[in-house]
Amino acid sequence: MATPSHTGLDAAQQHPEATPKETRRALISSFLGSTVEYYDFLLYGAAAGLVFPHLFFPESMDKGLGTALSFVILLAGYIARPVGGVLFGHFGDKFGRKNILFITLMMMGLVSVAIGLMPTYQTIGIAAPLLLVLLRVIQGLAVGGEWAGATLMAAEHVKEKNRGFAASIAVTGGPTGSVLATLILGLFAGLPEEAFLAWGWRIPFLLSAVLVIIGLYMRYRVTESPDFLRAKATGATHTGMPLARVLRDYPKETILGTLAVAGPLFMQAMLAIFMVPYVVASGAVDRQTALMMLTASSLVHIFAIPFFAWLSDRYGRRPVMLAGALISVALVFPMFALFNSGVFWMIALGFMVGNPIIQASMYGPIGAFLAEKFDTESRYTGVSLTFQVGSVLGAGMAPLMSQWLVKLGNGGGTNNIAWYFIFLIAVGAACVLMSKETLKRK
Repeated sequence: MATPSHTGLDAAQQHPEATPKETRRALISSFLGSTVEYYDFLLYGAAAGLVFPHLFFPESMDKGLGTALSFVILLAGYIARPVGGVLFGHFGDKFGRKNILFITLMMMGLVSVAIGLMPTYQTIGIAAPLLLVLLRVIQGLAVGGEWAGATLMAAEHVKEKNRGFAASIAVTGGPTGSVLATLILGLFAGLPEEAFLAWGWRIPFLLSAVLVIIGLYMRYRVTESPDFLRAKATGATHTGMPLARVLRDYPKETILGTLAVAGPLFMQAMLAIFMVPYVVASGAVDRQTALMMLTASSLVHIFAIPFFAWLSDRYGRRPVMLAGALISVALVFPMFALFNSGVFWMIALGFMVGNPIIQASMYGPIGAFLAEKFDTESRYTGVSLTFQVGSVLGAGMAPLMSQWLVKLGNGGGTNNIAWYFIFLIAVGAACVLMSKETLKRK
């Protein structure tokens, strides 16, 4: 006799909401895992403008060209992220979030350690930058599957009324990873130039192994997403291709979500990767001081993201993100004026305006904003695809676009970057305006 299929009610009874202990464990695991992932990923970005032009390209090459090529390799990692998002999203939607997140974290840690052990151009010639490209692409694949998985593990372990705040806990892994990356790299940047370039820059990459072990332990202990288990019990996860479902059933949501995230992600990467070497080149601050300024702003950023996410739980995703767009447009020119002031405390204030205010105001609700666009059986793939394609358009292009715009012959300098950012924010705000409000009020 055939076994009766599970109804939605049966599934809910078999897989009830997570207990408070399971919820806390999921939130901590998502936060720590995302922190480790972004520590590894952003560490490359922090080193791209300061270290790699000196070590992985010929000494005879112009350092500006070396920096541009380092940013191209950085972009390669971002281009790989949508591929990783679709790949890991497929298996995450079919077989569960937990095991996929274990794999992505392991991949990131191994690649980071490998970068720390890499021989330079002087040792192996052209193989050095080519190997760096390969490792960066593997990093991109891993982080492409990480962001959505960590965000969903947090969001799907809580009640709907708290989903924005819960998703933001995983999202804050980004600035937390940035704090760790820039803080540790900044400490070693205080070494004499010769020692820093010889071995000092390698230590932060090798320390990734310690963080990965902690993150893997926490991921091992976390329970699978209750939402996924309920979908699995109904048989929804065993039918069709998640990517095909997303493209067929959610084309509008995918496009709107992708364009909505590009602006905030541009600001994040521009500050972390382009602005540090920019202010150092101006002579106003040294390398270590600039990294510490970025670290301080990222520390405040950790608390700003959940704050704006909490506001979105109370007032809706769209109102908060649209208000964030207005804040971004109003403050971007003052922010660049602070960076160009040549005054220590004003440059530090520029980072504070950029990260915890401009970037966080629109970025805070992003996790819930994207997750609520898709059903459970397509959610991992849908969120991965929208966020990671948006990251290519925003963060991936940020260093190269910023370097090109600031050197345009029109004399605009950083004002060119500001206008480009305003364009991205305007497009993003229009996409938010065209999106449905997904906050469920009870």
